[in-house]
Amino acid sequence: MAGPEERRRLCLRRLEKDLGHEIRPWDLLEQALTHRSFLVAGQARCAANETLEFLGDAVLGLVVADMALEQAPQATEGTLSRVRAALVNAEALAALARSLNLGPLLRLGEGEFRSGGHDKTTILAGACEALMGALFRVGGLAAARGLIEKQMGPRLKELLERLPAEEIDPKSALQERLQVRGAPPPEYRLAGSSGPDHRRRFRVQVWHGGRMLAEAEGESKKQAERRAARRALEEAGDETVPQK
Repeated sequence: MAGPEERRRLCLRRLEKDLGHEIRPWDLLEQALTHRSFLVAGQARCAANETLEFLGDAVLGLVVADMALEQAPQATEGTLSRVRAALVNAEALAALARSLNLGPLLRLGEGEFRSGGHDKTTILAGACEALMGALFRVGGLAAARGLIEKQMGPRLKELLERLPAEEIDPKSALQERLQVRGAPPPEYRLAGSSGPDHRRRFRVQVWHGGRMLAEAEGESKKQAERRAARRALEEAGDETVPQK
């Protein structure tokens, strides 16, 4: 009969299979699963997972942001930030950790173990981020992205599909609303720019029917145009943007 160490190794191998990548040396995988309470109790021979958690948080944020921008290239930065926040938060990461069955593999101090630390949201979320960090260390961004796309891709697609048109592409949404009456498309005019060349800001106005609908600034003309279009939509509310 296999002893505790051998049984743990078998579980870790199953975890690697679910991750789609081996994490070697074993110490790195063990570190990702080691909560700081384990060190306080004097039971660990390796570091806690806090530094890997820090790295994994950055990897998750980068990959999810890139995935969202890839699927919704016209979305505003505010929209992309909200979508990322809906995917990369403690509850979502804890759910991912549970799907990977990380709880029983966590190394915790006696007090944390007795208080149900294996199923605490914050601990599971931290371990999930640490695991992403370890995966990045051994397999690079491609390995981390492979897992993130597999686990979070469907949810990302769902979130983007539920967003109103003005969140994804405010310029197209504004044009569609204005052309309900067969009117011409809106016109975007550069109203000015400011700042040094390396930090230039542009001010754009959106006009229609001889009147200015809204004005906004951005770090590029395109960004300023999208912001102006969204502002015009917000100010118009549920009504069709009026003509002069």
